[in-house]
Amino acid sequence: MAVFAVTYRYTDDTATRDAVRSEHRDYLRGLADQGSLLLSGPFGPEEEAGALLLFRGPDKAHVQELIDKDPFTASGVIASSAVVLWDPVIGPLLTHL
Repeated sequence: MAVFAVTYRYTDDTATRDAVRSEHRDYLRGLADQGSLLLSGPFGPEEEAGALLLFRGPDKAHVQELIDKDPFTASGVIASSAVVLWDPVIGPLLTHL
């Protein structure tokens, strides 16, 4: 299985994002429990509003399907997302990939 880095950029609709956050995180926890999601989290407060997610999957299309089903995507709070194949080569997390 390949590893994919996904970036989210959020809209300015923080009210909807806050309202959907619990459902979004439950969805991601389910993906983590299945082994598809490796890590995820929002960017720091001084960065543009968004998040980084690392997935394991057979191909980019599969990861895009997972993103499309994310409650954040469905609620319209994702302004843009990008899915890129990532080839990590150095670091202690490699043993977990």
